[in-house]
Amino acid sequence: MTQPKIQIQNVSYAYDGVVALRDILLDVPAHAVSVFFGPAGGGKTTLLRLINRLNDLVEGTQRSGRILLDGDDIYAPDVDVASLRRRVGMVFALPLPLPGTVRENVLYGLKLAGVRDRARLEEALSRSLGQAALWDEVKDRLDDPASALSGGQQQRLCIARSLALEPEVLLLDEPTSGLDPISTGKVEESLLQLKRDYTIVIVPHSIQQAARVADYASFFLMGELIEHRPRKEIFGTPRDQRTEDYVTGRFG
Repeated sequence: MTQPKIQIQNVSYAYDGVVALRDILLDVPAHAVSVFFGPAGGGKTTLLRLINRLNDLVEGTQRSGRILLDGDDIYAPDVDVASLRRRVGMVFALPLPLPGTVRENVLYGLKLAGVRDRARLEEALSRSLGQAALWDEVKDRLDDPASALSGGQQQRLCIARSLALEPEVLLLDEPTSGLDPISTGKVEESLLQLKRDYTIVIVPHSIQQAARVADYASFFLMGELIEHRPRKEIFGTPRDQRTEDYVTGRFG
């Protein structure tokens, strides 16, 4: 059996003494879409942020357990956080294009990392926009302001910006929550293509989206991982009554 891309080992986490995650034990396989779903306040986004170390600067928190990436502890003292975040990209619920053009947005991270080779930059531009299902829509608008794009296009631009750095893992926190159904469909379609090259973890904005995109799904409730199984099993024959009640709409 191949080693999971990410191993979450007995992770607990609290803000100011309030428990957000309780003893989470979970493996995230490579080259698959893993979904964290459940009611608000379940700890899903907190766990995403821990995988990217975005909570490092939050004061008054307590964390225990380990998170391994390819078998290495991402919280080990010698880990370079900037390098980790290049390997583990993150896209947020609200599209946040940078000031500047479409081209400048996509290439921002690479230029920050010191890449100056024009051929490499152009390749990264077309590749990442293509992977984000945006190239055909913006190939003639690369020097237009990113702010001129629609909301759905801006979100896919943010995905392309992460992909330009060729991360190994892509974390997405409700990336389609503010999008119309057509834009949502395009983002979901691109995820199914991207898993061939990346490990994807997504907090979906609805139970329906979870069922559409997941290869594996994890149900979180009040900081606990209730159930983690392949999509057909967790949505078709859940083992835990709480999962079944949520999936069938009895609460949440």
